[in-house]
Amino acid sequence: MTKQLTLTKADLIEEVLRITELPRKESETIVETIFDSIIESLQSGDKIEIRGFGSFRTRQRRGRVGRNPKTGEKVEVPPKKIPFFKPSKELKDFVNSSEAAASAGATSGDAKHP
Repeated sequence: MTKQLTLTKADLIEEVLRITELPRKESETIVETIFDSIIESLQSGDKIEIRGFGSFRTRQRRGRVGRNPKTGEKVEVPPKKIPFFKPSKELKDFVNSSEAAASAGATSGDAKHP
């Protein structure tokens, strides 16, 4: 089993820094501004659509009765909004084409052809 890498906000800042050759502080500001804009839009109930990538919006989760795992006591869980991301068709295609290419390369030597 291979360990999956995690892309962090610091990694994104490094990528902006590398591509734009801007100072680190400006690269941090760019990444922070994008995230802050997404968060503010979701808080106000707006939908964010980034063509070729996907869309962000909130979904309403109903209230329910849950249980405290320690005591088993019933607890009222109030309704709340949760963020939801829906990838675009292009993003799905990119992800699937890279997986297909990787798995084809990994199994091509193992495949038996009649």
